[in-house]
Amino acid sequence: MKRIDLLKIKTYPLKERKSKVKIENFARIQEGKKRIVESLPDILAGKDFKNFVKSITIAEKKKKPIIFMCGAHIIKCGLSLLLIDLMRKGFVSLLALNGASPIHDFEIAYRGETSEDVSENLETGEFGMAKETAEFLNQTVSEAAGKNIGIGESVGKKILDKKLPYSKYSILAQAAKLHIPVTVHIAIGTDIIYQHPNCDAGAWGKSSYLDFLRFTEEVAKLNNGGVVVNFGSAVILPEVFLKALNLARNLGYKVKNFITANFDLYNHYRPRENVVRRPTGGKGYIFLGHHEFLFPLLYYALNERN
Repeated sequence: MKRIDLLKIKTYPLKERKSKVKIENFARIQEGKKRIVESLPDILAGKDFKNFVKSITIAEKKKKPIIFMCGAHIIKCGLSLLLIDLMRKGFVSLLALNGASPIHDFEIAYRGETSEDVSENLETGEFGMAKETAEFLNQTVSEAAGKNIGIGESVGKKILDKKLPYSKYSILAQAAKLHIPVTVHIAIGTDIIYQHPNCDAGAWGKSSYLDFLRFTEEVAKLNNGGVVVNFGSAVILPEVFLKALNLARNLGYKVKNFITANFDLYNHYRPRENVVRRPTGGKGYIFLGHHEFLFPLLYYALNERN
């Protein structure tokens, strides 16, 4: 059998080869004033992150919508003050939350603590049975439905009206103070407040539907430079976003050429398809990691750019 003769291989000078990684793309050590974004490598996710941050800052300067969609872990991971500061600095035009978020937000504003031990309380049937949480939210939403007000607006204003002791940590209260719309998108049965006798399911449904319509209004403005950020919602908000986008386009709004990004610990199906790929044709971004790292990184990056 004829053996392969390696002495006959053809080579070429390294300088003639096209390389994907170059030293000008390497991470940089920033002396003096800290520049987190500038220190990132201009390679793969580092390059994507820089481009995404740039897209948000351009959208802010052009007064384009910057929609943040967040699961409750933004609150449970202690990131509320960072999000509030981004709202204050003009980096959030609308905040969309899932149904668990007002629960944790109220408990933070009321007691300065939240997130019970589910396994322990589930054993005794006490999971989700805190009196004040259910009374405050169910009463607030029942009143809101009667006034044709959404959940996000009503809860934020009520926290301010009641002068809850830790309201400066409340995303909904501070958004109300800043006149930034907050929409809350529920799924009946998924949250603890639906276990209580004062829960008016019709009121929750009506107010959440009003929030969906308000959310759609903002989605309709995304054309040519708007930004959608999904932080940690694996199912509810990606589904809501897809329907809102379709509704806006069905009504004749041109919603093209906008930027999306999904930040989460895992590359879940619905955020990947409904936020990043389907709406944009695959031009969005996916950043994987813990909220406790990714959100502060985004926060400080935006502050540097600003």
